[in-house]
Amino acid sequence: METPWKKQRLKDTALCRLGILFAVTVSVVLMLVSVPRTALNNPFSDIDFAPNLNVSLLSVARGNPISVRLHKRNSFPPRNLDLYPSLGKDRVVIVLYVHNRPQYLRVTVESLSKVEGISETLLIVSHDGYFEEMNKIVESIKFCQVKQIFSPYSPHIFRESFPGTTANDCKNKGDEDCQGDPDQYGNHRSPKIVSLKHHWWWMMNTVWDGLEESRDHDGHLLFIEEDHFLFPNAYRNIQTLATLKRAKCPDCFAANLAPSDVKSRGEGFDSLVAERMGNVGYSFNRSVWEKIRHKAREFCFFDDYNWDITMWATVFPSFGSPVYTLRGPRTSAVHFGKCGLHQGRGGEGDCMDNGVVNIEVKETDKVVNVKKEWGVRVFEHQPGYKAGFKGWGGWGDERDRRLCLDFATMYRFNSRDASP
Repeated sequence: METPWKKQRLKDTALCRLGILFAVTVSVVLMLVSVPRTALNNPFSDIDFAPNLNVSLLSVARGNPISVRLHKRNSFPPRNLDLYPSLGKDRVVIVLYVHNRPQYLRVTVESLSKVEGISETLLIVSHDGYFEEMNKIVESIKFCQVKQIFSPYSPHIFRESFPGTTANDCKNKGDEDCQGDPDQYGNHRSPKIVSLKHHWWWMMNTVWDGLEESRDHDGHLLFIEEDHFLFPNAYRNIQTLATLKRAKCPDCFAANLAPSDVKSRGEGFDSLVAERMGNVGYSFNRSVWEKIRHKAREFCFFDDYNWDITMWATVFPSFGSPVYTLRGPRTSAVHFGKCGLHQGRGGEGDCMDNGVVNIEVKETDKVVNVKKEWGVRVFEHQPGYKAGFKGWGGWGDERDRRLCLDFATMYRFNSRDASP
């Protein structure tokens, strides 16, 4: 039988617990009352760089939870900081942009792991959409600092709304009472196709102006794709070329690891080469990026879904002078993909020769083979896309053009460069 003093202690304990519960409840209510309504209704309220987004971009992303999560993930710090706490002062930051070809990416990552000097720099991997197998490959990298970013506006994560496909989208030539503008050939947009250009443009604006890790970098950024094989001397060669560019070729806008002709392995003579800018292993600095960004309207309104053809046919010609790049006489990067960026995932598997990549690496590919004392040979009047080419189409929808312009100003609110 319980004594009276035990009963009183139990009663006091119950009252104490009730008081604590009441106090906690009042605190929570007061906290919720004090939070602005905009924060409660804004799914971006916990994203560090949300204020840097255009209202139109916020409206696009807000209805897609994957897009919101990718926005937040893009603010994560680089991995492997414990292994490589500092970066080289003369570093060339490497930007690898990928879609969904894991067999290709494994080859590229393996080649990067053998590049001399790779541990001195930052590798930024830009994903067009989120694909778990691709993500796992990148997360396995241990040979340098790695920063992953994911395009929050990739058509590959918007299944039922723009920039993906909407139920009312026009699909075939002559379709009426539907949404969308045809290109110059009468064809309507394909989300899978337009994502090529969208991803490249979003990535460029993000790495140059949006990322804490690279927006203050004044040196060169080197751009490669998931089907580019880098030789062991690639990084040291691009460092050398970036240093020599001002003295050896002051009119050169960029430095390249490979010839503009992707089938060429170089001429092999003892001379540097100045030629039209290629799309394999190209690099440039912030001043060149500023010139490109100022041509946002030309880029965004040219009716071609390829970013590189758009640059060759309209952006570069608008500079008023030939756009040359400086490279060595022997390639340090090879394009091994047989298919375009977003192909190779069909029923027959990836577009690789017999499922493997067989690239011979010679001894000269393992050491710097660009000489400072060499002169420069200028290749003029090369074949390729030039001013006057009207484009292959695929980029006629007004929605794509406006989204493209939004990317050009998402980190610069006062910019007038992209005004139509």
